[in-house]
Amino acid sequence: MSSQAPADGDEDTVPGPAPELVIDDVDVFIDGHGAQTLVMVHGWPDTPALWDATVASLAEHFRCVRFHLPGFDLAKGPRPMSVDDLCALLRRVVDAVSPDAPVTLVLHDWGCVFGYEFAARNRERIERIVAVDIGDHNATEYRQGLGWREKLMIAGYQLWLAVAWQLGEHLPGLANRMTRWMARQIGCRNDPQLIGWEMNYPYAMGWFGVFGGLGRMASVDKLIGEKLPGLYVYGRRKPFMFHTSRWVRQLNRTTGCAAHSLDTGHWVMRQKPAEFNAILKDWLLGPAQPRPKA
Repeated sequence: MSSQAPADGDEDTVPGPAPELVIDDVDVFIDGHGAQTLVMVHGWPDTPALWDATVASLAEHFRCVRFHLPGFDLAKGPRPMSVDDLCALLRRVVDAVSPDAPVTLVLHDWGCVFGYEFAARNRERIERIVAVDIGDHNATEYRQGLGWREKLMIAGYQLWLAVAWQLGEHLPGLANRMTRWMARQIGCRNDPQLIGWEMNYPYAMGWFGVFGGLGRMASVDKLIGEKLPGLYVYGRRKPFMFHTSRWVRQLNRTTGCAAHSLDTGHWVMRQKPAEFNAILKDWLLGPAQPRPKA
């Protein structure tokens, strides 16, 4: 999803080792040997390497699983997927890496959007959720609380990327230039060669309704807290948020949940890695969070 904010983190790269698994032509990387499994899902326009510092911090205690969202591995070409297909892929990954125990989801950006939906459909496979910078984005209260300036900013960058997706098949050079220019404008400092129009299909889903659209997804508002324990970490140095203040307060009042803000933009784990990793590790290694009743 991404919100406009300056970035000061490292550039993205791709994980160096060969993948541990390949599931439906998606490379799956596994680090660490802990008893609990963390499944990390990145967003736009990132790769599994978004989580490099986080994995380095947690691998002593957890098995950390990463993979490219379909279409985000540019070497494999365009691969847009519907929400149903993405949830099915996530289920196959989770079942392959942790067949006998639920996993913790660690999500960022579009990884939050798709990860929330997967969790809502597969609660028995999820132990808890860590979400970064995208909260109750589809709550009615969130949409109603946006001012005209925020709405214009969101529409401006998202429609630009949706149009770049539409142009990509016939004018890939232009579509790539549009995509990389916008990534730079909103603070992403990844290597431009790792950013391509192929990554933009979630925006086309949202604005043009392609590949089934995003219209019938579960509300995030009640997912974390009422149904699953969760940690939410967000950057406060942005012109707008992707959550409501009420939801953050609710998390901090709910046993087993917590919300923290850091002085960063959208890429929290890159811009304040030590602080982010400390918050994440403390929460994951703390007392077991009670699991709400179904």
